[in-house]
Amino acid sequence: MYIRPFGVEMWMNEFETKCELNLAETCVTAMTLGDLAELSGQGDALWPQLTAMQMTYGAIEGSDRLRDAICGLYDRQTRDNILTTHGTIGANSLVHQTLVARGDHVISVIPTYQQHYSIPESIGAEVELLHLRAENDFLPDLEELRQMVRPDTKLIAINNPNNPTGALMDRACLEQIVEIARSVDAWLLCDEVYRGTDQVGDGMTAAIADLYEKGISTAGMSKAYSLAGLRVGWVAGPKDMLHEVMLHRDYNTISVGKIDEFLAAIALENRDKILSRSRQITRDNLAILEEWIAGEPLISWVKPKSGTTALLRYDLDMSSRDFCVTLLQEEGVMLTPGSAMDMEGWLRIGYTNPTDDLTAGLARISAFLKRHGAQV
Repeated sequence: MYIRPFGVEMWMNEFETKCELNLAETCVTAMTLGDLAELSGQGDALWPQLTAMQMTYGAIEGSDRLRDAICGLYDRQTRDNILTTHGTIGANSLVHQTLVARGDHVISVIPTYQQHYSIPESIGAEVELLHLRAENDFLPDLEELRQMVRPDTKLIAINNPNNPTGALMDRACLEQIVEIARSVDAWLLCDEVYRGTDQVGDGMTAAIADLYEKGISTAGMSKAYSLAGLRVGWVAGPKDMLHEVMLHRDYNTISVGKIDEFLAAIALENRDKILSRSRQITRDNLAILEEWIAGEPLISWVKPKSGTTALLRYDLDMSSRDFCVTLLQEEGVMLTPGSAMDMEGWLRIGYTNPTDDLTAGLARISAFLKRHGAQV
């Protein structure tokens, strides 16, 4: 089976160990296990629990403790509506492989995480792309979506909050998309790995699994929860659909690691503290980025309303890859080229690194822009 190379992941694999300041990172600054122990109040009690754990396979569907903790993120989901996976990337992959067959009609927004259009393409589906445009604040044109759906549309894939734009569909927008999906009885998959990072309120957006009988939410511990190293994700959705996902999951997962699920459960049981930390970082750092952009005449953007990343438009006569490679060579700063996300002419910046790294990186980008802007 041929699948198109994964642009973002290839870029990260090639360069993330070769930079001084990684502003391509998409997770809120990672926590240590010590941080988790302190935030959860476990302290010295954590290590004895780990050393006493027998290293057998874990529960196949995911531990009851973890699935119960995940349910707390939703309004209408129970333990039976949750299936754990190897990261959100595993959740997304399993859903597409389960629901999509050769010849099916699939709609995906773009830009988004490349899984949502390249996996269906590799299966042989007919994939149509709903382009998110800067002039619409990178929100979907719902009338365009209405025109795209067909009686045979099998799946609509969205991403909220959006990677890489930071755009946020509110509940009213999501409910309209639900009605469009329902009109043709299509599945609606929403990649919600950045959920919890909204710039206002408690940071939480409505979940699609709570809004639609054929809604599927995927998420994980990496972005908002700062624990990408656990490699824990999940699918939330209808029980019958999860049963079908299990048939595929049996071939590539068996179970998620017991230690990973144990630590993820502790984190989600203390999610208020972790998300409070994440909101502080995302909101403080976005304000720094906004101030920087206001002073850079060669850079423009649509300010994110959520997430950990933003797209930057640059006014230099070079491709996005050339921009990023040259920036890395000259300044040691890593961004992600828009070409890796089918968004040539843009750059993706991750702004939820340690604040000192962000400010130092932005200063170096300013030097780069000043130098290359003078050559125009």
